[in-house]
Amino acid sequence: QVQLVESGGGLAQPGGSLRLSCAASGLTLDYYTIGWFRQAPGKEREGVSCISYRDSTYYANSVKGRFTISRDNAKNTGYLQMNSLKPEDTAVYYCAAAYTGPHFQQVDMADFEKKVERGGYWGQGTQVTVSS
Repeated sequence: QVQLVESGGGLAQPGGSLRLSCAASGLTLDYYTIGWFRQAPGKEREGVSCISYRDSTYYANSVKGRFTISRDNAKNTGYLQMNSLKPEDTAVYYCAAAYTGPHFQQVDMADFEKKVERGGYWGQGTQVTVSS
């Protein structure tokens, strides 16, 4: 059974940091693009960031310069380092993975989201709350 398990969410103060992890079991993340989405109450799901197997990355404008996505293929885990957090970053954060192959390609968040919905995997979500 394939599972993506997020951890690292919680409460942070504005300007603070959190590091989310996404550990995969039941599959090897080689040749998979890993990404993070978030959904705040009353808002649509937003693609935050993704990283391909060959380390091509995408960041939403709202997090560019503050968030850093990375992966450790040996540990079968993806990460999202979130710095300079703002109250508007408050949301449930979901990890996702979709097979995209071994060759280098520039990641596209919209294309990645479609691949996840067609045959990829989602985590259960982790709450991030930014508040003083």
